Amino acid sequence: MATSATGTTPVRLGQAIRAAREARGLSLRELARRVSVSPSFVSQIELGKANPSVGTLYSLVSVLGTTLDDLIGEPPAGPGPELVDASVAEGASPGTWPRVGVPVQPAEGRKRVEMSGVVWERLTADHDPYVDFLHVEYAPGSSSCAPEQMMRHGGREYGHLLHGRLDVQVGFETHSLGPGDSINFDSMTPHRLSNPYDEPCTAVWFVLSRRDDDRMSGAE
Repeated sequence: MATSATGTTPVRLGQAIRAAREARGLSLRELARRVSVSPSFVSQIELGKANPSVGTLYSLVSVLGTTLDDLIGEPPAGPGPELVDASVAEGASPGTWPRVGVPVQPAEGRKRVEMSGVVWERLTADHDPYVDFLHVEYAPGSSSCAPEQMMRHGGREYGHLLHGRLDVQVGFETHSLGPGDSINFDSMTPHRLSNPYDEPCTAVWFVLSRRDDDRMSGAE
């Protein structure tokens, strides 16, 4: 796929969502019902004519039983990642970790996902099973979700603001971040990110262990 003018690689998110839906035998109407949006909106997303919010994207990923990397990444060529025995490192717990195949992600060619006023760029070259490592952009007036539909999902989040300002509501408390400020919180706590200001903001964001957090399995 050709890269955009910014040097990133736009992801055909709608096509990936449709492929995941069809692979799981879900009708468009059933997926819409489970995500609590209209079938026409899901259709528009799949056709690339509308962008979901961050909250809607997380809901789609959850319902489809997939991951963000599965949607925006590309299948690896050849065999899967080589496993490394973590116990060989001094003080490490026994277990296996996938070997990092490509350690550097150049600024040119980062995978880019555009949502409703929000842009995510993946900062790892390979699929990482443990963390979503992202460069995020929030346009003026944009947010991760509607005020009455705050997000919650597995994992723990860490953010560092580079430019502009960003409001992060965690539970009942709202934190206003400026350049150089950082935040971390439990992603199971209802939260919302918004930019009610006149300038865009950019940040580096981590979501740790979202896929392996089993607390959501018992959540309503």
